[in-house]
Amino acid sequence: MNPTEARLVLNTALAVCALVALRLAAAAWTPLTFDEAYYWMWSKALAGGYYDHPPMVAVVIRLGTMIAGDTPLGVRLASILLALPMSWAIYHAAAILFGGRQVAASAAILLNVTLMASVGTLIVTPDAPLLVAASFLLFSLAKVLQSGRGAWWLAVGASAGAALLSKYTALFFGPAILIWLAVVPKLRHWFLSPWLYLGGLVALGLFAPVIRWNADHQWVSFIKQMGRARIEDFRPVFIAELIPTQIGFATPLVFILGVMGLYALSRRRAGTFAARVLVNAMFWTIVAYFAWHALHARVEANWFAPVYPAFVVAAAVAAIQTQWAPREQRTVDFCRRWAAPVGVVLFALLIVQANTGVLSGYRRDATVRSVGVGWRELAGEIETVRARVGATCVLAPDYGTTGWLVFYLPEGTCVAQQGQRIRWINMAEPKPEQLAGKLLYVHEVGQDLPASLRANVARIEPAGEAKRMRGPLTIETYALDVLEGPKGDVLDRSPPPELVREK
Repeated sequence: MNPTEARLVLNTALAVCALVALRLAAAAWTPLTFDEAYYWMWSKALAGGYYDHPPMVAVVIRLGTMIAGDTPLGVRLASILLALPMSWAIYHAAAILFGGRQVAASAAILLNVTLMASVGTLIVTPDAPLLVAASFLLFSLAKVLQSGRGAWWLAVGASAGAALLSKYTALFFGPAILIWLAVVPKLRHWFLSPWLYLGGLVALGLFAPVIRWNADHQWVSFIKQMGRARIEDFRPVFIAELIPTQIGFATPLVFILGVMGLYALSRRRAGTFAARVLVNAMFWTIVAYFAWHALHARVEANWFAPVYPAFVVAAAVAAIQTQWAPREQRTVDFCRRWAAPVGVVLFALLIVQANTGVLSGYRRDATVRSVGVGWRELAGEIETVRARVGATCVLAPDYGTTGWLVFYLPEGTCVAQQGQRIRWINMAEPKPEQLAGKLLYVHEVGQDLPASLRANVARIEPAGEAKRMRGPLTIETYALDVLEGPKGDVLDRSPPPELVREK
């Protein structure tokens, strides 16, 4: 490595570390989202699976809280630090597939300045470990191509298994790999090699706990998630949301480079045939599924996380390796120069807005309900009322409120979601004596108490209201109702809709 290349590698590593440090600071400042509080509760009862997803997000959170405690930073610590090996994997994948340290450095930086990576590793969801696993999967496949050594299929299997432990979307990596092998003539010999199938067994072995958990629970998680692909009504309006949301999550300048890179690869303007097919297969297979899904339901922006490793490699190819006409070259040069600063600024503005609301003049925005700003103060008010009325357990109507209550109320406080008990099947139930005394039901004002709850208590008395605030903005107002004289089971144990529908 010559001095110029060594300096490039060092600068890339320092830039990635600086971006990770920025995320750590933001993680310590920003309250948990309701999904994070929910997944944090999973981390206290590790299992082979959960109603919504496989278990990797719970494992990642558990690792972080073992180091930094049950704090917002602790919940997010491991997820954010995983950006370091993720960046390493993308750097080397790009270097192998398209040659040169410049395209590798560009891919690593471009991935880290997308909101998909910066916010997606800060806010811990199953998409965070999935993004990391997808990066290592691309790297492992690149090593198969470069080395021709069958042992690398074991790394492919391990990466695919880790992806499957993160989110069921990873199932689409299988068809993508098969398409790559089938389309590239020099790779077809792998269909006759035991290494390919050994890699598949590694992935299956890692995924086995999820299969076992589902087998023990009527396949509920598989039915819930895989039922999304079924089109029951045709609503193509959601297609129109796909591109705008991805422009935002990729950040506009990275998005432009990515689209130009995919175009360049389709026109055979960079890379070998095998490299081009691999990037396209890893990108378009999953994009095609989400386009199908958008024919009947909304596709959340973060669901595209597994395509981002391939997408940023294409963006780096557009920025570094492709020869463009003068007008296009000016666009590429502008995007390459400003992509990182714009990504950092957008991330900082988003964090400031989510925590303060100042950028919207303290009015509502897309973050206001999901980020738990004001919950620490709200939980203090709820605890005061709970102690005053002598409630032995706090009930909530949804998993998000339940998660926030457990996280922010004093440790050891009995909290339970009144319905959807399938979500908590891995966790200890409240003790009978805790449900036999007075209960405090916390719900948004205007939200009726469930009929199953009204039918099973003798008295319902209002105990006050409490507001969740972000600056001068009232985000939500909660009613606090005291329930007395339980006449039966106050928890609604109805089966989940997926199992009812299957019957």
